[in-house]
Amino acid sequence: MRKKYETDLTNEQWEVIAPLFVNMRKRKWEKRELVNAVLYLVKTGCQWRNLPHDFPPVFTVHSFYRRARLNGLWDKILEHLVKLTRQRAGLSEEPTQALIDSQSVKTTGAVEQK
Repeated sequence: MRKKYETDLTNEQWEVIAPLFVNMRKRKWEKRELVNAVLYLVKTGCQWRNLPHDFPPVFTVHSFYRRARLNGLWDKILEHLVKLTRQRAGLSEEPTQALIDSQSVKTTGAVEQK
């Protein structure tokens, strides 16, 4: 049993995203531990080689992170969480409106020269 970190997912948080990992192949390390290691890296900003030794090996975590990025898994997790948050707020899953703000600025080429 490893030390618990502030960045670790709770059981409830893991249950929300766990179904998104079903298509990944079985590994020596639990997917939750790999996700916790990635969250630790993102939250603390530590270098890969400084990942605490009670997490899975750095090479394993980096390989998992890279494959998940290339497969679009991180984007799928984010989309899933946004939809869930919108549902819980009583909104439709997809936004129905968008606001765009713009500002016009004169460039130096448009200024009259005297």
